Amino acid sequence: MTDEQLKIPVPDEQELRKLAEDLIAGQNTVTLATALIDIPWAAPVYYVNIEFTFYFFSDPESRHIRESLATKHAAGAIFHQASSWREIRGIQMTGEITPLSPGWEALKALRAYLKKFPFTEEFFDRRQKLDLEAFAKRFRVRLYRFQPTLLYYMDNRIRFSFREKVPL
Repeated sequence: MTDEQLKIPVPDEQELRKLAEDLIAGQNTVTLATALIDIPWAAPVYYVNIEFTFYFFSDPESRHIRESLATKHAAGAIFHQASSWREIRGIQMTGEITPLSPGWEALKALRAYLKKFPFTEEFFDRRQKLDLEAFAKRFRVRLYRFQPTLLYYMDNRIRFSFREKVPL
């Protein structure tokens, strides 16, 4: 691709939001970053999103969960695989990770997760209703929510180091 083929116009606020939503919908993993006592840590997790809220499963004893719950802070990054710097685009976020208890939000997230990752259906008994507690106990994981409080969209196709805040 030539430089001209890669360039896209500078988006307005609505287009910026759509670019961010499309990139998020087209990816499967978010890298979550935490820090405790000035020692950073990053962990990639499969996610499903409902608008700009991200849901994922993790072991409650994992480092990124323990640290994020202790500090009430986390960061996240999602990016499109690029073979050239001109194609780099991604999402940078800060926010909070919280565990989800069984209920309407958890069920909605779980259904979206099963739809996005159909292979996970094999972890559930099809003869029974979705039981998040049984799943959590069986696999020693819990469902979590990452809620961004700040989100930036970056896209070198627009211009080198283009980065704009997306209204949440």
